[in-house]
Amino acid sequence: MGTSTKAVTDADFEAEVLKSAQPVLVDFWATWCGPCKMLGPVLEEIASEAEGIAIVKINVDESPATPGKYGIRSIPTLMIFKNGEVVATKVGAQPKAAIQAWIKENA
Repeated sequence: MGTSTKAVTDADFEAEVLKSAQPVLVDFWATWCGPCKMLGPVLEEIASEAEGIAIVKINVDESPATPGKYGIRSIPTLMIFKNGEVVATKVGAQPKAAIQAWIKENA
């Protein structure tokens, strides 16, 4: 059984994502973003069911350095990191099945 999503910030991004022993899906989001709000519960469901991948959320307004570093231009943007590197990126809200398939392909 998995866990729930975890909030990360610029301050702990390296420790939580880049140095993670397992793949990490990062959700770049903001409170004012409608599609982000729709995606939140989907990611919570996936986090509770998924094995072998951590799912974290970073608020682009509260932690602007990290999205800037990764060239985030629109949100929501999902990125899968493995061994400190971005291995896959998806922009926009996606249905649960599409996200699960994307995780399976890339994690």
